[in-house]
Amino acid sequence: MTKIKIGLFGFGVVGQGIYEVVRKSKNAHAEIVKICVRDPKKPRKIEVDPSLFTTSVDDILDNQNINLVVEVIDDADAAYNIVKRAMLRGIPVVSGSKTMLAKHLPELIEIQKTRNVALLYDASSCGSIPVIRNLEEYYDNDLLLEVKGILNGSSNYILSRVFDHKDSYANALAQAQALGFAESDPSFDIEGYDSLFKLVIITVHALGTYVAPERIFTYGISTIHDSDIQYAREKNVKIKLVAQVVKVSDEHFTMFVMPEFVTPAKYIYSVDDEYNGVVIRGECYDRQFMFGKGAGSLPTASSILSDIMARLNNYRYEYKKMNYIEKPDYTTDITLKIYARYKETDVQGILNFSKIHEQFISEESNYVIGEIPLRELLEKRSQLSGRDVFLANIPIFFLNRD
Repeated sequence: MTKIKIGLFGFGVVGQGIYEVVRKSKNAHAEIVKICVRDPKKPRKIEVDPSLFTTSVDDILDNQNINLVVEVIDDADAAYNIVKRAMLRGIPVVSGSKTMLAKHLPELIEIQKTRNVALLYDASSCGSIPVIRNLEEYYDNDLLLEVKGILNGSSNYILSRVFDHKDSYANALAQAQALGFAESDPSFDIEGYDSLFKLVIITVHALGTYVAPERIFTYGISTIHDSDIQYAREKNVKIKLVAQVVKVSDEHFTMFVMPEFVTPAKYIYSVDDEYNGVVIRGECYDRQFMFGKGAGSLPTASSILSDIMARLNNYRYEYKKMNYIEKPDYTTDITLKIYARYKETDVQGILNFSKIHEQFISEESNYVIGEIPLRELLEKRSQLSGRDVFLANIPIFFLNRD
């Protein structure tokens, strides 16, 4: 059996986790032979032979002994450059860069085909949860109807503290930052972009279609207010940041990321703290649920290790659904039912609700629950960015199946 010789890019929290799990695994038949970092002298939690470090990308890409590149850096542009160069040289790659993949996946898939080289990225979407490989292999037919879930551990930790421990949003965010679940600038997580990029990748494997991130409505939790939390508690629901892709007919599917009122009957209602949870729904098997840690050093490293070991058997994604003759097309021409809370922003002047179910006006805040086309939310997203505005989805899909 050919031993895997790894060139590792990035040695932060995840990179160090990869080093640990590769070293501990007895059956990986893998060895990290070079690690590319910006600063080899930076203090790190684990001790590594200094000779393994390099600051030169070419020290890895030109090394004839290296037969796998593993990339876990936080710079999407640099990650794209590394991954593309490696693949063009015929070196298989394992990547954890969701931002880079969501923006460049069509090009990288084409390179895989033309250069006959593998790119694996299970760790990019849900940490330790093997969503991509399951969608590729087990759900490799056109019976899949929906993939929906909590894809971001940072925002879920914050909302769990709010709803389960009655913390304020500000305190919950501070705790998430103190524990390392959220960055000092948490906008990537709490504004929904992390979930968005993961959803883009998941959709390629779920339905065989790539949708560019800018075409997808995305709304986060940064403007959640005590009045929204109180409303949810009165209705006996929790607010979760949910990403979903759903077939609305045989010909069309839609996708979006936004807070959602989740009832106790739903699987994701009990997904708390930094955990992720994904519901996969199909015509013949109804709902199946996957749960686990979606981020962190060792959970993500374990997923990377799985991809490394898959290369022992020359595994690669086949993208079977991309070759289907009849694939559903992406549409925003659907109607959602939403909760919109506001104070000074003229939400009802901005959005043309086709039907209003409930309305409340007070000195402190106002809200309206109504039906609105998804395309209009997408078109007017910038007008809904005020700090006094919060939107949440009220589910309408598959209610009769739960």
